[in-house]
Amino acid sequence: MKTSLFAAAAALFLAGCAATFEEPHEPTDPQELFMGGLNSMCRKTYEGRVVTNDAADADFRGKRLLMTVSHCTADEVRIPFSVGEDRSRTWVVTHGPRSLQLKHDHRHEDGTEDVLSQYGGETVSPGTPERQEFPVDQFSKDLFTREGRTVSNTNVWAMEIRPGEMFAYELRRPGRHFRVEFDLTRPVTP
Repeated sequence: MKTSLFAAAAALFLAGCAATFEEPHEPTDPQELFMGGLNSMCRKTYEGRVVTNDAADADFRGKRLLMTVSHCTADEVRIPFSVGEDRSRTWVVTHGPRSLQLKHDHRHEDGTEDVLSQYGGETVSPGTPERQEFPVDQFSKDLFTREGRTVSNTNVWAMEIRPGEMFAYELRRPGRHFRVEFDLTRPVTP
């Protein structure tokens, strides 16, 4: 009798343990999946090219465009973007509780922050694992207004990932479309 009581108690205990065991978290949220896509490129550098034809992009044409996914966590990815020898730009994507945020960190050669820095936007929809859009946020509108760049107050930035194929950075506003595509099939040495 004691043996069967012990066996029954052990069976209940083990059943309770099995009921509380959780499988590893597989993300289903488009923004988590997007961050995972960025993280899959960590510590790699890719070369890009401007694929839009806006005259304002002339400074970018003919220069080597590189992005390096340099700092990666589940909540933040930092991507320095260089245009020729100019290494002043870093895209910072942060995963918050309800949205993704894109900021542009601009620095001078000595490392000090540029007046036009930390501008960007925040997602207003879940997006997809492949594409996220970042409409301009209030901080950036205030910064652009203060610096006399109110035309930027309607900016919408986007990032797009086709894993193993292409990464794109994009800026749109009325009268302006800028897009750079990076070849993910061939990591390069910076």
